Amino acid sequence: MGRNSMPVENRGDTELCLFIEPYCEDYWMGPGETLTVRSEAEGVDVWFDTHVSKGCITVWLYEDGDPYKIVGDYAVVDASGTRLDSGHQRPRGQRWSAAGPIID
Repeated sequence: MGRNSMPVENRGDTELCLFIEPYCEDYWMGPGETLTVRSEAEGVDVWFDTHVSKGCITVWLYEDGDPYKIVGDYAVVDASGTRLDSGHQRPRGQRWSAAGPIID
């Protein structure tokens, strides 16, 4: 059985954005919070490509590591397993650019 999930933990002392591409979905974590990105596709070995920038972790999900096979059937869940919606805990007045959230 392949990989199908990846936990992301905010070990910092400020909010952290988990940004899922190519859908531009954002999930915000407070300090000490962990969210898990998981594939909902059966029998797929998912590779998680991550990019870290100031205040943000961007994740792409690929089938078998092939960047032409994007896994679009996924969920982001909290520590209790509750499925979250995009915009989870988004800070009020959050600004955006074409590349994602603007972190000052």
